[in-house]
Amino acid sequence: MPIPLELQHASEDFERFLADARDTSGLATRNQTYTMVEGVLHTFRRRLTPAEAIDFAQVLPPVLRAIFVADWDITSAPVPFCDRAGLTREVKGLRRHHNFAPETCIADVSAALRRATDGAALDAVLDRVGPAAAEFWRVPSGG
Repeated sequence: MPIPLELQHASEDFERFLADARDTSGLATRNQTYTMVEGVLHTFRRRLTPAEAIDFAQVLPPVLRAIFVADWDITSAPVPFCDRAGLTREVKGLRRHHNFAPETCIADVSAALRRATDGAALDAVLDRVGPAAAEFWRVPSGG
């Protein structure tokens, strides 16, 4: 069996995703963008059970999947979803002295993620997790 195309092109696809997220958010560098993306993914992951997280990870491209599960303590209980301002503060708390994520970071990463994934598969997973998960990844009109 040949190596799946998504794995053969994982690095290139990730670089395209980072460039898209960078441009969407207005950040200047790929390092700034990486921290923002990691913060958004881990903020979402903290609210999921391991089963929900694995289900969500299956729709992510390979490198984003790896970032999503990296350094995960699966023994930690999920925390509840909160309002967008609280979630954004959590994203910005990752490496806070080197984090340049804008207030729109969750929506920006959401928009880039939707362009990089199968939207129907993503929505199906989010529907299974629940309305708060769907709201987390909702892209505002015009986004």
